Amino acid sequence: MKISCEIVKDLLPLYFDNVCSDESKAAIEAHFINCESCAAEWQAMKEALPLNKPEENLKDSEAVKKLSKRWRRGMKKSIAKGILIGAITIIVVALLLFLIMDIRIVYAY
Repeated sequence: MKISCEIVKDLLPLYFDNVCSDESKAAIEAHFINCESCAAEWQAMKEALPLNKPEENLKDSEAVKKLSKRWRRGMKKSIAKGILIGAITIIVVALLLFLIMDIRIVYAY
């Protein structure tokens, strides 16, 4: 079965992921024999996509995990600092109001 280059180019991602039918796979492979352009595009796709390099992908994923942990830890520290600074600010303002404005707590008995 002869198929056009446009159809082959549409099917290349499916062929790459190995999810196309056996009939499509056979047609694409037969097309590669007669079409250097599509075969070159297929080769470029294989080289361009890092899916064929699992060890490189694992290194990248480990780096992302470490970065994510550091970011989360930093966020927790920032939130704790914000709460602490807010509490200290409220206490200082309350003390200043109490001392400067002579505000007293009135107890009703």
